[in-house]
Amino acid sequence: MSRISSLIDRLCPNGVEFKPIGGFGELVRGNGMPKTDFAETGVGCIHYGQIYTYYGVWATETKSFVPTEKAAKLAKVHHGDLIITNTSENMADVCKAVAWLGEDEIVTGGHATVLKHDQDPKYLSYYLQTSQFFAEKKKHATGTKVIDVSAKSLAKIRIPVPPLEVQQEIVSILDKFIKLEAELEAELEAELEARSRQFLFYRSKLLNFREQYDFSTVGKTTLGEVCLIKTGQPINKIEISQNPGSFPVINSGREPLGFFNKYNTEDDPIGITSRGAGVGSITWREGKYYRGNLNYSATIKNPDLIMVRYLYHWLMQKQPAVKSLCSYDGIPALNKSNLETLEILIPPLEEQARIVAILDQFDEITSSLSSGLPAEIAARRRQYAYYRDRLLTFKEAA
Repeated sequence: MSRISSLIDRLCPNGVEFKPIGGFGELVRGNGMPKTDFAETGVGCIHYGQIYTYYGVWATETKSFVPTEKAAKLAKVHHGDLIITNTSENMADVCKAVAWLGEDEIVTGGHATVLKHDQDPKYLSYYLQTSQFFAEKKKHATGTKVIDVSAKSLAKIRIPVPPLEVQQEIVSILDKFIKLEAELEAELEAELEARSRQFLFYRSKLLNFREQYDFSTVGKTTLGEVCLIKTGQPINKIEISQNPGSFPVINSGREPLGFFNKYNTEDDPIGITSRGAGVGSITWREGKYYRGNLNYSATIKNPDLIMVRYLYHWLMQKQPAVKSLCSYDGIPALNKSNLETLEILIPPLEEQARIVAILDQFDEITSSLSSGLPAEIAARRRQYAYYRDRLLTFKEAA
């Protein structure tokens, strides 16, 4: 910061000039280029949707290509140009930019604008991420379900344009910050991956009775023998939105569909998804919640025979076997009668308790890392955004 402050004091002591984007650059609106035009080879291209999901602040290579004859009709992007999105389903992504730093000419299509300019491309791309720019683009945005900021409106937005030396110093700092952030995120993700592999190894080892125990002490039965399998009650997102509450709705998949003002399940934590993309997924939800009609409950008939937590670990270990019982013709589905045939091996209760104690400890470590990792990454990104916005805040020249 001191280096940048001294540069500003020396190069622009009376403040930084703010200019409309159209005042220092030429905006070229893209057109065409649906994803069906993509090819294995050809001219590199950046689709506006990829700027939200794939690219960062800058790029030197493209993910996609279009044939040469199609590229001839599209907007051209040269080294240093910015590609800026004009359309998005949310305010955060509209006007998101990627600076093209590759040497080859590439192309872009509709819902994007190419900014040709004489500034530092990374500086501009970084600035278009700031809260200051967000506030300005919001004034020019139109639409509700689809947000649009036209090239004409974009040209009117004023941004600070300090001398190139200042821009380059800011870019140098932010590049280092992004590199450090990526390295830290990779370390956190590697730790989570290692712990997850360790947990899966021990779960497989502990539940392989043929390797470890006198098999005569292990009972063999089916899920239908030890559990009552029932379907939840119908519910949809509209009902949830109209009746919000504190009770999670478990339906298709492991994550809650939303939070409802009623519950239909209490202290019956094991569920198995019966239909949809998450078919066969095992769910665990303690306390009170609402079970939807795409989720089976697996209620233990005799708690003196099998521990509910042991059954959960067994089902998680046998997830591939559960999936193999599903039908994938049309909408994926798991028939109740098929589910009831799943094999269950039951050691004595004291052995179940020992297995559960070990696996729960590993599960707790893995889950805390899993829940802590997004929070840690989010905290680091907030920290980065804070310093980025500070670096890119200037006193405007009179």
